[in-house]
Amino acid sequence: MTYTLGIDIGTFESKGVLVDAEGGIVAMAARPHKMLVPQPGWAEHRPREDWWGDFCFISGKLIADSGVAPADICAVGASAIGPCMLPVTRTGEPLMNGVLYGVDTRAAAEIAELTEQIGEAALLQCCGNALTSQSVGPKILWLKRNHPEVFRDAHKIVGATTYLVQQLTGACVIDHYSASSSAPLYNVEALTWTDDLSPGLIRRDRLPDLAWTTDIAGAVSQRAADETGLAPGTPVITGTIDAAAEAISVGVAAPGDLMLMYGSTMFMILVTAQRVRDPRLWYAPWLFPGQHASMAGLATSGTLTHWFREQFARELDPATALAVLTAEAETSPPGAKGLILLPYFSGERTPIHDPHAKGVLFGLDLTQTRGDVYRALLEGIAYGTHHVLETFREAGQTPTSIQAVGGGIKNKVWSQAVSDVSGRTQTVRRHTVGAAYGDAFLAALAIGAAKPADILRWNPVVTEIAANPAWAETYAHGFGVYRNLYTNTRGLMRAGLAARPTL
Repeated sequence: MTYTLGIDIGTFESKGVLVDAEGGIVAMAARPHKMLVPQPGWAEHRPREDWWGDFCFISGKLIADSGVAPADICAVGASAIGPCMLPVTRTGEPLMNGVLYGVDTRAAAEIAELTEQIGEAALLQCCGNALTSQSVGPKILWLKRNHPEVFRDAHKIVGATTYLVQQLTGACVIDHYSASSSAPLYNVEALTWTDDLSPGLIRRDRLPDLAWTTDIAGAVSQRAADETGLAPGTPVITGTIDAAAEAISVGVAAPGDLMLMYGSTMFMILVTAQRVRDPRLWYAPWLFPGQHASMAGLATSGTLTHWFREQFARELDPATALAVLTAEAETSPPGAKGLILLPYFSGERTPIHDPHAKGVLFGLDLTQTRGDVYRALLEGIAYGTHHVLETFREAGQTPTSIQAVGGGIKNKVWSQAVSDVSGRTQTVRRHTVGAAYGDAFLAALAIGAAKPADILRWNPVVTEIAANPAWAETYAHGFGVYRNLYTNTRGLMRAGLAARPTL
């Protein structure tokens, strides 16, 4: 028997799976870590501890728990949160904490400045994307301005997956899908790095080498073998961002297929027949040559459930708190007794791209309970998700299927609210492990142990979440309030941020 191993580094937890040649999960492992928020609008991880430390722990545990000989693991796939920004030395050592994806809004000034200098039309033509908090380029400019000594000492600027692969093999490489988030530094037509739009921002040789996701980046080094338990010489693929690997894990492959990931953020990937040009959405070449993807993501989703538990349910056992809160939310009727929540607790990504956006809870009265507020929080995420689905439709790319994945689908109030608000059915497959399972499948593809269509056999459909038409009118009204609430408070959000005192 031969096996492939997949490990994914998430915002709050890392997961790994060891998979056999038929897609069966032989072993699973996970390890939690924290997202650091040094100040409002910032979000960081410790690369050595949270990324590589988790990878080594999970790899060793998978091998120990399964009893599989390391030599029988034929390939390794890794993915991680992204896009991130991390300066590293020539040997791959981090020079600071990793700056996270769009939830980190520290480069708002640089986004505005670069957009004005380059022009939105030129950005969309070359990079396929407007500059947002998801873009790596403005964060590199932020680093250059605020920590010039770190920028000077950096041999490369990498993301989380690149960092892992470099630790495993010594190769500094990034896949095209991930690289497309590096606007204004990546040309989506030429599939190459560019400095045409931002001369002087950073030399192209200080960015990772480009490859396709299933290209073999290198082999596990002896040092990495000693730390992970893997056999030296094991092939390691280039890998990708976690959301893309998660989409692969649930069979997203053909134009019209959409992955809806319930995680710390809601993230959506829609495979399309051609490049989509819409500044409200993100574009990337898909994981394989000749394919395209249109993406979207909320800034805070599952993160809000953790925040709510820590702030308003401290008396509950942390191990069961979210289940208790969900049970309380189930006692609240759809519509949460008139409560509407804007989930913009770290600004918002798609489709409004507003780093100054703030969370709002509207409609409070003395009859409402904690369960009502928690339901409103979950419904607020559902309204944000529906806003994105409407944006896909307006861009001429209505999804033909929605594949739900991620730990959040276990929350029945949350997942049902998404279907009820959007009026769309979601498909759930047998394995909802997520990106780690996709990583293992991509590794199998890379070595010829699987074909693309095999994922439908590896991970068949087991259930669907259908919309309840009884609540369509309630949620249509709620969505209208949701949209108007942001429009009518947007100016106050910006003014309030400017006036916020510092301690």
